[in-house]
Amino acid sequence: MKNRHASAATTAPQRPEEEYLGIGRSLAYGLQHVLTMYGGVIAVPLIIGTAAGLDATGTGILVAAALFVGGLATILQSIGVPFLGAQLPLVQGLSFTGVATTLAVLQGTPGEEGLRIIFGAVLVASAFGFILAPFFAKIIRFFPPVVSGIVITTIGVTLMPVAAGWSLGPEDDPSHGSVANIGLAAFTLLVVLVLSKVGSAAISRLSILLAIVIGTIVAALLGRANFSGVGDGPVIGLPAPFEFGTPLFVASAILGMLIVIIVTMTETTADIVAVGEIAETGVDSKRIANGLRADMLSSTVAPLFNTFTQTAFAQNVGLVAITGIRSRFVVAGAGVIMVVLGLLPVLGRMVAAVPSPVLGGAGIVLFGTVAASGIPTLAGVDYRSGLNLIVVAVSLAMGLIPVVSPNFYDQFPSWVQVVLGSGISAAALTAVVLNILFNELTAGSRPNSSTFAAYPPRVLPKSVLQGLQEGDTLVNGRMIGADGQEIAAVDDHLVDEARRRVETGELTDTGQIHRVYKNDRQ
Repeated sequence: MKNRHASAATTAPQRPEEEYLGIGRSLAYGLQHVLTMYGGVIAVPLIIGTAAGLDATGTGILVAAALFVGGLATILQSIGVPFLGAQLPLVQGLSFTGVATTLAVLQGTPGEEGLRIIFGAVLVASAFGFILAPFFAKIIRFFPPVVSGIVITTIGVTLMPVAAGWSLGPEDDPSHGSVANIGLAAFTLLVVLVLSKVGSAAISRLSILLAIVIGTIVAALLGRANFSGVGDGPVIGLPAPFEFGTPLFVASAILGMLIVIIVTMTETTADIVAVGEIAETGVDSKRIANGLRADMLSSTVAPLFNTFTQTAFAQNVGLVAITGIRSRFVVAGAGVIMVVLGLLPVLGRMVAAVPSPVLGGAGIVLFGTVAASGIPTLAGVDYRSGLNLIVVAVSLAMGLIPVVSPNFYDQFPSWVQVVLGSGISAAALTAVVLNILFNELTAGSRPNSSTFAAYPPRVLPKSVLQGLQEGDTLVNGRMIGADGQEIAAVDDHLVDEARRRVETGELTDTGQIHRVYKNDRQ
């Protein structure tokens, strides 16, 4: 009997993100993550390098540093150590949020001196964010389904212009917006759909990676892929600290970067909540605090290796949704690949040679999947009082304003542009504030207008409460225990029998219990 209990404990179901697929599959699925976010990672150093007036070598240092630090940050976030890392499938990379502030600094102080001022601002502001993380994480209570659903949907919708831009091709290319580029994106999209429909489970899960490879091959055959630059430059490049000199600390730049850090923490929190919803795993304030600390520690260290603020990449949340691969070890594999790319610039140049229309075709599926993942959450929200409808409507509208009108906030102060110029942060902040005003605060509300007041009193049998423990949570219609494991639900008259079979070791996991009492007993 003792051994049976030990066996049952050993084979007990783990949280979805704890699944380990082996080194080979983890690296293969991880490569999909790298290809998905590669364009976004290298875009920031390319923009900043150009604005700073750096030559190709200097810009190459920024690109390699972005990949190297982003890979280490991803490993820390996904694997985690005590107090650091959400241990979720979250890919880390350079944040676009700080680009506007960075360019403003470079306008006043161009060149390497401007970069040193930016590095100093990132270092100080990120260290402040690290201290703030546990307090900031308490906002999880303000992310009920009406808010988290808005955030997830907005992440997907606001990323669609990125996919569209990729599909058009590089702006400085004469073929930008051509039928050929859009046709290549459409072909890649078609390959994703075909592989998802007719392929095996393994092929379906690798559909994004395979589509990118096939799309690149077709582009090369048509003369629309250029690999001539792959052999240029060094094969191996070890990152060296302070390539541009030691950081400089300027108060105005630090204050501007503090706003960027607050917005970045808001977006990272939203991404943690979103990937938790998609992976169907528990996310509490402790987990968010660990994730934010990892985020801020990575951002604090980043300037030492010539790069900038780190954040969770929203586009990779879509890859988790569409593939169903929720393993954090897959994302850790992506982190390893990024580190290798940072150490081997030749591999980075090879990945960079993937035509952007190919990435655009894959991005349409990825980002659309993120938006679609938020719809079921919003569908479960109660709209009978009409107040939640207002929360959803206004928040989504605020999130879409920067998408449909990028210049909307151009005449506002820079801090307003940073906060509201990001559709994700604008939607998240609006949803949190309106949810508090409409659903948390009852003063001024009409009778029965609150979401909670609109519900009639509920009654549960004592037997249900006796079976629960402190920390048990209902997630998407499934009861999740405080340990993160799903609690099996069976018919009342079968409970005693099911418990007996668990105690004897006959039933060892939740999935087995569900199968037995669905197929054999009903």
